[in-house]
Amino acid sequence: MTGGGILEFHEKLQELRKQKNLTQEQLAERLYVSRTAVSKWESGRGYPSIDSLKEISKFFSISLDRLLSGEELLTAAQEESRKKIHSFRDLVFGLLDCSLLMFLLLPFFGQRVGGVIQEVSLLALTQVPGYIKIPYLAVVIGLILCGLLTLALQNCQAAFWNRCKGKLSLGLSAVAALFFMISQQPYAAMFTFLFLVVKALMLIKWE
Repeated sequence: MTGGGILEFHEKLQELRKQKNLTQEQLAERLYVSRTAVSKWESGRGYPSIDSLKEISKFFSISLDRLLSGEELLTAAQEESRKKIHSFRDLVFGLLDCSLLMFLLLPFFGQRVGGVIQEVSLLALTQVPGYIKIPYLAVVIGLILCGLLTLALQNCQAAFWNRCKGKLSLGLSAVAALFFMISQQPYAAMFTFLFLVVKALMLIKWE
């Protein structure tokens, strides 16, 4: 490598790529990552995962200790650990929210028929006014959609989505739990409140 002074990782990666006359897209193909990832690394906005670092080291025939300083290696390890935590949290949030599909199919709701309380699914809940059932459906379907998006977009790099997805899920769960408590649906309230507590604890611990 050329130049005076100690180069940082993003500068080394850019120089190594140019020495092989590769574009960012071509390098991304060789490393089995996206061009956006290579662009992010070369601009100094993040570090590759440990597996990607090994691939870079192998591809350019350079040792990891020459590729990164000790401090950079530590930062990369911390960043990967943070990504794994966020990925696990997204998985839990997504599965919890998607599991509310059971409200549509299983008897979690009570309705009075001829003086007798019957347990029915949300879809079979017919003896309640529309102004109650419609919000039930809206908040449950909203949480299911939020869960599906969280699972489908785990690798999404959009800052707005990454910043808001956990809070959106938590907020919808809080609304659902409160609404079910007020309308005296104990089973639905118990499950949504339990899910709310799990999410809140995870956000507090890992935010």
